[in-house]
Amino acid sequence: MTNPPRSDLTVLAVPAFKDNYLWLIHDGVHAAAVDPGDAEPILAALDDHKLTLTAILLTHHHADHIGGVPGLLARTRVPVFGPRNEDIAVVTEPLSEGDRVQVPGLDLAFDILDVPGHTRGHIAYVRSTPGLHWLFCGDTLFAGGCGRLFEGTPAQMVHSLAKLAALPEDTLVFCAHEYTLSNLRFAEAVEPANQALHLRLRDESAKRAAGLPTVPSTIGLEKGTNPFLRYREPEIVEKLLAAGKLAPGASPVEAFAALRAWKNAF
Repeated sequence: MTNPPRSDLTVLAVPAFKDNYLWLIHDGVHAAAVDPGDAEPILAALDDHKLTLTAILLTHHHADHIGGVPGLLARTRVPVFGPRNEDIAVVTEPLSEGDRVQVPGLDLAFDILDVPGHTRGHIAYVRSTPGLHWLFCGDTLFAGGCGRLFEGTPAQMVHSLAKLAALPEDTLVFCAHEYTLSNLRFAEAVEPANQALHLRLRDESAKRAAGLPTVPSTIGLEKGTNPFLRYREPEIVEKLLAAGKLAPGASPVEAFAALRAWKNAF
């Protein structure tokens, strides 16, 4: 007889490479891995916490997000959920916006959003239960920033970020990289009068000095301090104009594109 999934869930950050976070969602017995770019840290975490892997969830096709999947499957054959509109050979359960996933082995369901921009078929996983909201967004939204536009357009990314900004403000944002301090330094350069931003940089700097991760953040915190959700703010537009990075009368999408280009070279 199979034991029912437990309802108490923990999200474990598993550092990898230089600045990646791989995620393990577990109930003390079973676990799902999110964007496991490297198998070894995940396998070590599974062993350390005495967990059994029951599923793999992927947001997009970049190697630092999927590279560990073959190694994990070599130990345990589990379903691999991933974007329907990207060519990822290991995916067994393709997903796109409107789909709902019941994660095997866990008392956990996700709704899927299409969030193209960083890549053409990028997806995000959203958990919405009363008082508990989670977002696993890969490289679309970062703490204090957003992903580079490797395949998508500025208009696509603006639309994708708007979907994420519309989630409840207490939604925990589990992004995939520790880019926060560099993102916030850029944010201060483009919106220097934002006092909430100064406080956030102080707090996040203290976390990093103590060796702690700066993620998850929340949607509310991002809306108040992330320039890529605030690209319409007059101070940011004025900074873009003054720096000669935006023409007078430009559209909001053009302002976003100019902001992203500025961050690329910052």
